Formats: sequence, structure tokens, C-alpha cells
Amino acid sequence: MTLKLVVWDMDGTLVDSRAGIEAAMGRAFTTHGLPPPHYDEIRHTVGLSLIDVFRALAPEDYSQTGLEALADTYRQAFVAQRADPEFREPLYEGALATMQRLADAGWLQAMATGKGRTGISAAFRSHPIERYFDSIHCADDGPGKPHPFMLEQAMGRLGAETTECVMIGDAVFDMQMGRSAGVYSLGVSWGFGTADELSEAGAHDVHHNFDSLNRALDKFGNGLMACRDVP
Repeated sequence: MTLKLVVWDMDGTLVDSRAGIEAAMGRAFTTHGLPPPHYDEIRHTVGLSLIDVFRALAPEDYSQTGLEALADTYRQAFVAQRADPEFREPLYEGALATMQRLADAGWLQAMATGKGRTGISAAFRSHPIERYFDSIHCADDGPGKPHPFMLEQAMGRLGAETTECVMIGDAVFDMQMGRSAGVYSLGVSWGFGTADELSEAGAHDVHHNFDSLNRALDKFGNGLMACRDVP
């Protein structure tokens, strides 16, 4: 039986979390007496596990204890944001319809995200997307991006081969993870990475809207079905 598996990143791919991440990062750094990083610095770290994010952004000689304190303050800042009735992290236009369409067409869907379980649960409380995921893999489970661990776990759990899997993400680490795992890797340009950065990181193709992404997924799925039908 031929399967079709799409593995989604979350931040910057399904959910527009750019403003929230920048604000929480600023709060973490200023709380600890450090100048907040610029958005361009932040966006180059999104997708990594949280400790690796702060290892990249904090001063080079910052201690492990200091990094963990920054990470804790960042998490607390996000909790405070989510308690604000005015806080919004919207789904990108077309995300929900695409996930529903894939589910209707018999695709399996998984998540591979640098978020922790707490952040994933918060996103699920805000958006009706939990039901689409057959498997969820995050930074709490093991090696983070760009290590292929999360993709390997998703394929193993769902019984998919590398040739049956598509990775979709907006960051260079998503593309590096996908290529390391040997799966078809599609970049989206509406999140944290630019089209050029995604291409340089190994994206097989980069898409600028969900209509284009849907056509690419249909082409991939139809190719699998054609291979299955060959005697």
C-alpha cells in the first residue's frame, strides 16, 4: 500500500507567530539585562530547540545556567502573551483549507516543530487543527532540527517510506532536516526564511502561497499513485 505523508512545521508555516516570538524574545533579553536581538537575528534561529536559539543569540561566553534562565523567561513571556485577550497568532490564509483537503484525499499528516509540548497545546487551543495530525514530534522528544530525528520518528510511527513523505517548512533548518532525512522538501516563503535562503538550504521548490503549494502536493501525490499502478 502506497502512503502519502506530509510533515508540517508550525511556526511560520501554519501559524503566523512572528510578532509573538519577537516580543517574547525581547522580554527575555531585557529581563536579564541584555540588549534584545534584532528581528533578522531572531528569524535565523526559529526552528531550533529553545536552548540552541539562545545559544546562538546570547553573548558567546553566556553560561548554560544563563541560557536556561533566558529560555524560562521566554516561556513565561509567551504564557503572559496568551493570557492577553488581544493576543493573536493567526493561521496563515489557506492553511486550514489545505489541511482539510489533504485529510479528505487520504493523506497522513504529521508535525515536526521546534516548539515544546506546552506551546503546541496552546496553539491547539487557539486553532482547530489538532484533529489533522496523525503524529506529532517536537523539541521535547529528542534531537532538534536540523537533525532528521523528528522526520524519522514520524515516518517510522506512520509506516511511510522516505519516497512517500513531504516536508513543508519556512526555515532553513526545515529544509536541512528534510534533505538529511532523504525526503522531498518544500519551502514556503511567508514565514521566517526568504526564498533564496530556503533554496540554498536544499528546498526542492519554494512556494509563495497555498495555491501553489497545493498544486505541488497534488503533483507529488499523483506521482506516487502512478508508480503504484505500474505492473
